[in-house]
Amino acid sequence: MALLELYTEYNRVWIPDAEHVWKSAEIMRDYHSGDNVLRLLLEDGTEHHLPVDPSKPQLPPFRNPDILVGENDLTALSYLHEPAVLHNLKVRFAESKIIYTYCGIILVAVNPYKQLHVYGDAIIHAYSGQNMGDMDPHIFAVAEEAYKQMARNHKNQSIIVSGESGAGKTVSARYAMRYFAVVSKSGSKTHVEDKVLASNPITEAIGNAKTTRNDNSSRFGKYTEISFDRRYRIIGANMRTYLLEKSRVVFQTDNERNYHIFYQMCSCAHLPQFKSLSLLSADKFQYTCKGGDISIEGVDDKKDMEETRKTFSLLGLKEDFQSDVFKVLAAILHLGNVNIRNSGAGKSSVPPSDPHLAFFCELLSVSAEGLGRWLCHRRLVLLAETVVKPLPIERAVNARDALAKQIYAHLFDCIIKRINSALQVPGQQHAFIGVLDIYGFETFDINSFEQFCINYANEKLQQQFNLHVFKLEQEEYMREDIPWTLIDFYDNQPVIDLIEAKMGILDLLDEECLFPQGTDQSWLQKLFNYLDSSPLFEKPRLSNEAFVIQHFADKVEYQCTGFLEKNRDTLYEELVDIMRVSKFPFLANFFREQKQSSVTRKGVQVRPARPAVKPANKQLRTSVGDKFCSSLSLLMETLNATTPHYVRCIKPNDEKLPFEYDSRRVVQQLRACGVLETIRISAQSYPSRWTYNEFYSRYSILMSHQEADLNDKKQTCKDVLQRLIQDPNQYKFGRTKIFFRAGQVAYLEKLRLDRLRGACVTIQKHVRGWSQRRKYLRMREAAIILQQYIRGKRTIRKTVTAAKLKQGWAALVIQKYWRGYRMTQIFQVVRLASITIQAYTRGWRARKRYKKMMEEQKALILQKYTRAWLARRRFQTMRRLVLNVQLSYRVQQLRKKVEEQNKENRGLMERLSSLANFHSQTIDRLQGLEAKLAKSTSQQASVEAREKKTKEDASLVSLEKEIDALNLEKQNLKNRFEASTKEAKGNRTNIGLTDEMTFGRIAENNAEIQRQDYENEVETLKVEIKRLKEERISLQRKLEEAGQLNSDLQEQVIQLTKHVKVIPELRRDLNNLQNQRNNMDRKMKQLLGGLFPPTTITIPFFVFTCVTNLFTFDPVYHGSTIDGRILEKRQKEQKESYETHVEGLKLKGDHLQNENSKLQNLFREKSNVNENIRQEVSRLSSENSVIPELKLQASELQRQKQELEAHIEMQSRELAGSLFFPNYFIIKLFCRFKFHSFFLRVCACMFCLYERQKQIVLFFQDLEEQLDQKDRIIKKLLNHVKSLEASQKGDAAVYFLGMLEYRREDESRLIQNIILDLKPKGVVVNVIPGLPAYILFMCVRHADYLNDEVRLKSLMNAIIGAVKQVISNNKNFELLSFWLSNMYQLLNCLKQYSGEEEFLKQNTPRQKKNCLQNFDLSEHRQILSDLAIQIYHQFVSIIEDTLIPAIVPGLLEHESLQGISSMKPTGFRKRSNSIYEDSETHTISSIVQQLSVFHSTMSQHGMEQGLINQAVKQMFFLVGATTLNNIMLRKDMCSCRKGMQIRCNISYLEEWLKDKELQSSNSIDTLMPLSQAAWLLQVNKSTDDDAKEITEKCTELNSVQIVKILNSYTPIDDFEKRVTSSFVRKVQSLLQDRDGSSSQLMLDSDYRFQVTFPFCPSSQALELLQVPSSLHLSFLTRI
Repeated sequence: MALLELYTEYNRVWIPDAEHVWKSAEIMRDYHSGDNVLRLLLEDGTEHHLPVDPSKPQLPPFRNPDILVGENDLTALSYLHEPAVLHNLKVRFAESKIIYTYCGIILVAVNPYKQLHVYGDAIIHAYSGQNMGDMDPHIFAVAEEAYKQMARNHKNQSIIVSGESGAGKTVSARYAMRYFAVVSKSGSKTHVEDKVLASNPITEAIGNAKTTRNDNSSRFGKYTEISFDRRYRIIGANMRTYLLEKSRVVFQTDNERNYHIFYQMCSCAHLPQFKSLSLLSADKFQYTCKGGDISIEGVDDKKDMEETRKTFSLLGLKEDFQSDVFKVLAAILHLGNVNIRNSGAGKSSVPPSDPHLAFFCELLSVSAEGLGRWLCHRRLVLLAETVVKPLPIERAVNARDALAKQIYAHLFDCIIKRINSALQVPGQQHAFIGVLDIYGFETFDINSFEQFCINYANEKLQQQFNLHVFKLEQEEYMREDIPWTLIDFYDNQPVIDLIEAKMGILDLLDEECLFPQGTDQSWLQKLFNYLDSSPLFEKPRLSNEAFVIQHFADKVEYQCTGFLEKNRDTLYEELVDIMRVSKFPFLANFFREQKQSSVTRKGVQVRPARPAVKPANKQLRTSVGDKFCSSLSLLMETLNATTPHYVRCIKPNDEKLPFEYDSRRVVQQLRACGVLETIRISAQSYPSRWTYNEFYSRYSILMSHQEADLNDKKQTCKDVLQRLIQDPNQYKFGRTKIFFRAGQVAYLEKLRLDRLRGACVTIQKHVRGWSQRRKYLRMREAAIILQQYIRGKRTIRKTVTAAKLKQGWAALVIQKYWRGYRMTQIFQVVRLASITIQAYTRGWRARKRYKKMMEEQKALILQKYTRAWLARRRFQTMRRLVLNVQLSYRVQQLRKKVEEQNKENRGLMERLSSLANFHSQTIDRLQGLEAKLAKSTSQQASVEAREKKTKEDASLVSLEKEIDALNLEKQNLKNRFEASTKEAKGNRTNIGLTDEMTFGRIAENNAEIQRQDYENEVETLKVEIKRLKEERISLQRKLEEAGQLNSDLQEQVIQLTKHVKVIPELRRDLNNLQNQRNNMDRKMKQLLGGLFPPTTITIPFFVFTCVTNLFTFDPVYHGSTIDGRILEKRQKEQKESYETHVEGLKLKGDHLQNENSKLQNLFREKSNVNENIRQEVSRLSSENSVIPELKLQASELQRQKQELEAHIEMQSRELAGSLFFPNYFIIKLFCRFKFHSFFLRVCACMFCLYERQKQIVLFFQDLEEQLDQKDRIIKKLLNHVKSLEASQKGDAAVYFLGMLEYRREDESRLIQNIILDLKPKGVVVNVIPGLPAYILFMCVRHADYLNDEVRLKSLMNAIIGAVKQVISNNKNFELLSFWLSNMYQLLNCLKQYSGEEEFLKQNTPRQKKNCLQNFDLSEHRQILSDLAIQIYHQFVSIIEDTLIPAIVPGLLEHESLQGISSMKPTGFRKRSNSIYEDSETHTISSIVQQLSVFHSTMSQHGMEQGLINQAVKQMFFLVGATTLNNIMLRKDMCSCRKGMQIRCNISYLEEWLKDKELQSSNSIDTLMPLSQAAWLLQVNKSTDDDAKEITEKCTELNSVQIVKILNSYTPIDDFEKRVTSSFVRKVQSLLQDRDGSSSQLMLDSDYRFQVTFPFCPSSQALELLQVPSSLHLSFLTRI
């Protein structure tokens, strides 16, 4: 369609305006060819008639449809021209508060003069990895594009940041470098990325200053190369600088400042480290106070100085270097205060006492006298002599300032060099990204040499930019197979030739500088002479000291004053020599380098006798312009070898007001920075480019049904376009896109809008017709009803009379009575029938009720017995449960006691053996002593015989002498005997009574002792009988409960098998006891044989004979003998009676034992009736009851054995001393005692000894009987043990105790098979989930059962180490899910079976028995918990890596609601190099499907529901946060239709939660911010009530996010309205009342909810688990 045809009514155009540059107007009447006026209606309502030349009509440019206004990319506009660009930037910046906009390959950045929340790390991570154009324009998007192309194409990149002072170049370059530092962290410990960022404060301090346009203006150009290694991590950086503004060191205009570093030092003059510099306030130095204002609002120079020093240290620049730098800077300030006086006659001088001169010379260690002289003098070297010429004050001041500028320039270069050295890190550079921060095109009221160089550099950059844009356009056409046609674009090569060609401006300037007498005027005259013919060079009409150059941006007039001096940049050699010989090495090196560099150049030979001649040769002195050309050429070579990316910074206003837009200032910069040139190049070809899918989605409304039904969308688009646009030159079909000429998209939008408007009119027509018809039908129906009532009333009035009324009344009376009579008759009949029916019914109901009561009574009886039976059954079950618990507890206690008793038995056996050895040794010693005693006795008898014989021989003589004396004595004795006989007769009666009483008491004592012994035996037998009765009763009770116990004995069987293992030990113990008994028998026999030899048996009879003889010797004792026999007879009778009583009791006990055995036989016969399994259970139960008795009997036998040994030893000692009497000793004793009374006492003692001997004999007889009885019990136990062993062999493989035994050497095989080599899929298919955890825990249980701490620790450490090895750097979701589930299950098992009360509440009795007994594994539980947390985080990371690529396309970009398209035209960035091929298409269905895969995998692996809920909540948070963050950074997603699509997609996620029954996980709450954002996009946004509703309902969004969405809201169609600025301000004012609201724009998508592992006991019985053979764990043994 021709462009002229679009100038129709209602279309809008742009017309020029003096104030706003362009203003909008609406066409009031269609324009036809030949019209000379275009009638327009301005926005203020006034009419405007725009004159048009009919021959060559220059019509105003069209205004784009509102749908295209505010686009991210200016190339997406249908009409590409200056007013469209200017208006689009204004809408985005002033209304939407968006500072970045794409213009093809350029990022336009408008300085907001306000801190924005769009530069945080969350924003950086959001842009990382994204294609350019997918997100809103941003400096991070450009940096990401450069980084991605470097990594993908292995080619160096450059980011060119340009703009005029105050536009934000430095900040943009700083953010780009910060982006690289964050996304490409270096792996070394040098933290070079931090150093790269730290270099900015230093370079800004020494190279930035306040200007009238910018508070932090860079007064030099900087190109920073950031180096990357092969892994694309920062390994270093290098900085190159261009054209430092040295003149600012000595001069500043009003409201400007010198470089920041001077003011920072002056603010810290009071600090100790700066005391030696003698600094003053900044307003006291000439070089810092010329601009007037020494401070900047909002800037703290002291704090900035601390930051500068900190960054110096971070870069590794030591304190010594910093001190030297500060000395030089302070010296420059003092040099500016050196007072140069006018001495008259063209002379000047410096006072020797000048304090600042002294400070300068002291700081730099130079001669004060020489410096003062040569500041005011100059040495001229002539051919014949050298002349010293004084300088006037003006030239002396210039010399001082030149020295200050030169020193500062050298210092600047030195600091940059040291920074580059600090940024170099060992390593090979693979690629680099350069960031160029350079001044933009400048034009001021007075433009000098600096502006000339700056504009020259911008000419070179613009040329490179034009060629790059041209190249990209050509590549795009070739990629889409569209014929390439040459595009006419502006080439600024003539301007560049004018400046740098031979005999150009710079060449003539250098030539003029070679002449000592050259002046600015002479150079200007040469320019006029040589360049007057160039159309780009002009001479001003009103000035003879300026020239004009036509640059690509604008004409600039340059003042020639100062060009030569600035280009020469001369410094007198005398001052250089003074600096060169300075004793301050830091300063001397500045000028020594200049000397060394001059040596390498060509020059004449100097004569040693006089100073060298300074030849005026260009080769010897390089001018500033020449240096700048060389560095600029090097820069262009670098840029041409890289892929450039452009950032154009725009200053919106000169007042630095936030978000204030001055159209005139902006359009000025747009023309200067090449943005409009890019637009012009794009507009000449096919600027609008749509993909086929986008075109089909947007303009499907223009298609017919036949066209829309085609499956080939590409062919459909072609057919539709050929039908809609007749001119084929207005569009081209590419491989993937459709290319449109300027204005064609607007035409299509007009057609679409007309179609929508027509559809709306049609819909309105039908809706209004339906509404009117409905209203008409309701009114018609109401009218008909009214008519019916009115007509009926009239009819009644006409037909009714008085006679008819009376007749009618009479008829009514008759009817009343007749009906009453009829009703009475009917009532009587019905009443009789009712009574009859009631009688029968009541009888039937009574019988039914009686029958029901009988049934209820019977039911109650049945219930009573049933409930009683159930109560008894519950009681019995509870009692059996209690008995089982008691039994298990007692068995455990007995097992421990048996182990302790075995240890004691072994000790006692050792002690018994030692005692036996000692006893045998003692017997041997006794026998030896007896032999020695017999020998000594015989020797003594022989000695006595010899002595007697000797005495007899010696006393024969004396005997004869004594015979006479004996005869005399005999006579005396006879007399005395007679007297004593008389006396004895008197005392006989008393003596007899005393002896009788003595023997009576002895007999009674013996009888009492025997009676007590018999009573004790009787009591013992009674106790035994009582015990046997109790056993019989218990057996009867067991017989009654045998049937009930059979069901519970199954669990006891498992416990019995534990005790079966004790049987071999009992058997060994019984064998040991049997051997000990035999030994005891032998020892008893030996002891009895030693204590009672055959001769000793006759001792009592001999004694009795002696006593009888004694009594018969004297008749006095005859009566007492008879009494003794009577006592003996009575004792025998009592003994016989007691013996018969005891035998009766024994018979009774035997009878009870027989009854007990009969009951046992009955019990066995009863149990044999049961099934085979119950027989085994009952048998094992009886064995279980026998085993504790066996242990008790064994311990009792051991104790009795010890007591017998002790008693035997004691008796042996006593009998050895009391009963071992030879016969001759008693005879001797009898012969020795001649007095009857004393002998009687001796006989009584002997009789007591005899009775004691008799008791001992009886005791030993009883002991032998007890040993025989024990022997029978031992034999019985041995037989029982044999039967138990036999039953164990048959039942060993039946029962499993929930433990797995393995050998220590098989531990590595266990870990390898169950952890390292295990595949989750096989385990899930073939066995139950969590089986590895159960197997590992059963092995842990066995190690705990063995009380083997080393084995347990080794196993736990091996498990933890193997799991860590499996999950290390593993990206397999199924494997991590599997081991997360198993580690969680193992952790639960360790808690469940730990024995702690809090974990035992839900355990079954069986599980309580399986608890760990010996070790506390709480430390290992903590380690396992930490390991599970590590697996969980790795598990979540894999989920995130899988979901993130699908979230934005599936949830945000996918359109679930068909027919509601939110597609809009896209710009150049959608066809940038970031996108090479179509990526995988993701939908909400694919997200739901992936979530289902995750959920099914976790469920298959048996993961606990609480853990699944946490994982799902984390997934939903990721989905919500990622989607919301993209909404915040994508203006094209902020529309009403997109809000509907997002809400629909969220509903799919809600349905998925319901299907999986995960509502309890609170996952949907994590989507609340996204839901509220979708609601905010759909709700009305115009009135105050809407603003209040937004603040009340958007509680999950902070104020920054709400305002961002409102500002980014973009209408899709013309029917929608934009959000006004006043409404946004209203919402902001309401949101200020919120407390604690976050100011972050982005949600932290990396946030992880704290994971918890709730305790969940398992109902799995460990004893029922089977180990599959597929696990290859045959070396494990089930216990």
